[in-house]
Amino acid sequence: MEYQGWEKTKLNTVNRYRNRGLGLLRYLISEKLTGAANGGKYDYHTVNTIVDETPILHVSFETEAEERKPTFPVILPMLGCSSNYPNSDTEDRDQCRVIYLHGYVSSRFLRLAHDAKDGAEPTGSIPVCVAATQLDGIVLALTPNHHSCNYRSAVVFGHAYFVKDEAERIYAMELITNNLVPQRWENTRYPNATELNSTGILRVEIESASAKIRVGTTGEDRKDLKDERMREKVWAGVIPAFLQLGEPVPAPTNSTKGVPTYINGWVAESNQNAERYAYDVAS
Repeated sequence: MEYQGWEKTKLNTVNRYRNRGLGLLRYLISEKLTGAANGGKYDYHTVNTIVDETPILHVSFETEAEERKPTFPVILPMLGCSSNYPNSDTEDRDQCRVIYLHGYVSSRFLRLAHDAKDGAEPTGSIPVCVAATQLDGIVLALTPNHHSCNYRSAVVFGHAYFVKDEAERIYAMELITNNLVPQRWENTRYPNATELNSTGILRVEIESASAKIRVGTTGEDRKDLKDERMREKVWAGVIPAFLQLGEPVPAPTNSTKGVPTYINGWVAESNQNAERYAYDVAS
């Protein structure tokens, strides 16, 4: 299959410290993935998958400058996911997609995007960076300098547009809701006019992106591996880490008997998949 992804540029190039990614290097070579030399991946599927499987995304943007005051970048935790709208095939991640974000319509971030002037480059948008990270394990080596973590991360650079088309807005709201908990949108009350009007949607059109993944056990210095006395004293290995969803707790106002099957089933499947992956990549 022909490679589909972003061009490796100065903006998105991933660098890797050589002693912390031996497990990753073996993984990249065995899977014949791109970017084996530095641990980076630039294909659409990997980046889209990490974004969609990360519950909270972190979005950074620049604020408006105030006279005689320093300008600080702002980073916000937000709900969001990728999409190939208007194509309804949400499972196809092997193409360049957009990222939808949702938030309060009067928040500073959404107001900046809404008020982006025509004539800006590109027209009517603001530059953003979207980051997604999942921790899969803590890697404890023989020396602190070789300690690391197993993780999946993606960094996306793009332009955020305030979505005004009502059909696209509703599509994005449903998509984000079901990406958080599958089937949730259709099992709730449809939002009323006030709720819809108070919710803003941003569409991030991606200009460049990359992913960085680390899997495997420790990467040790050759001299340390020859020091048998030291190796007998220092424990080395991986502590798997994964998100575990707890038993659903009903709200005081809840009148439904029992927890719906779609929720219980999703909780059980998510926990099983997360634990299996963390242990699979620990060795």
